[in-house]
Amino acid sequence: MKFLQPEFSSMHTHTIFCDGIDDVETMCRAAYEKNLFAIGFSAHSPVEKQLGIKSDWNLKAEKVNEYISEVLAAKERWQKKLKVFLGLEADYIKGIRSPLDSDIKAMNLDYIIGSVHYLAPRGASPFTVDGPKEEFEKGLKEGYGNDAQKLMNAYYDAVLEMILSGGFDILGHADIIKKNTYNKNLWPLENEVRRQREIARAASDTGIAIEVNTGGINRKKTHDVYPSLSFLKIFNEFNVPFIITSDAHCADDITGNYDIAAQTLISADIKTHVFFNKRKNCNAVWQKEIIQQK
Repeated sequence: MKFLQPEFSSMHTHTIFCDGIDDVETMCRAAYEKNLFAIGFSAHSPVEKQLGIKSDWNLKAEKVNEYISEVLAAKERWQKKLKVFLGLEADYIKGIRSPLDSDIKAMNLDYIIGSVHYLAPRGASPFTVDGPKEEFEKGLKEGYGNDAQKLMNAYYDAVLEMILSGGFDILGHADIIKKNTYNKNLWPLENEVRRQREIARAASDTGIAIEVNTGGINRKKTHDVYPSLSFLKIFNEFNVPFIITSDAHCADDITGNYDIAAQTLISADIKTHVFFNKRKNCNAVWQKEIIQQK
């Protein structure tokens, strides 16, 4: 089953400013060639100063101004052909990093994706839940005494806290924890479903959009989208908007596996998705579209 590309945008993208492999202009050209509605740039927010660690995949603080300038220049160059938006994928780490931080507000962004990648357990080193298997297993052992359910609850606690705190427009890959836990039966399923219902209920009160992210499929790390079909069905009970994204780290993935994302939405009895259109009175304005099949 194929879907019409003009019905889509690509709002979760990464370039050479963080862990992507293509530059801003190459990504814009790919979006234009795919006849997309818009492209948004969402570099991973700087975290090295806040976490006291080195990161090879987050935007460097000293590169922030260059990143902003380059995206704004692309917006000017492409204004008659393609909508270009300046964004950020802002990490939430309780008490350490938040989409509400002053340096992020100062960037004057069009939109923000709020995501949880890092957990920072007390007495242990921060680690990423979606990082290499060895890093995840070390974090599980040192931070949570190999109690996977504690880790799962810590992850969903962070997602819930981020939603309740606010300051962002799109909820990034809401169950990315599954990347290192898929089909391992590390905790009772009903416990995770309960946490997911908390997330969906909180999201419904905020106006944020839930991204349907194909990045794991594109990079052959998962077999399905973030969030999973079952989680999407829970979100749909609470009448939240959905936005399809590819989490593209290269131009070739700018619409990678959008057909799977669209079909997954339809399987969840979700017939529409949204585009980010603009900001009005400090809020995101979403344009709803029916998923059109050829």
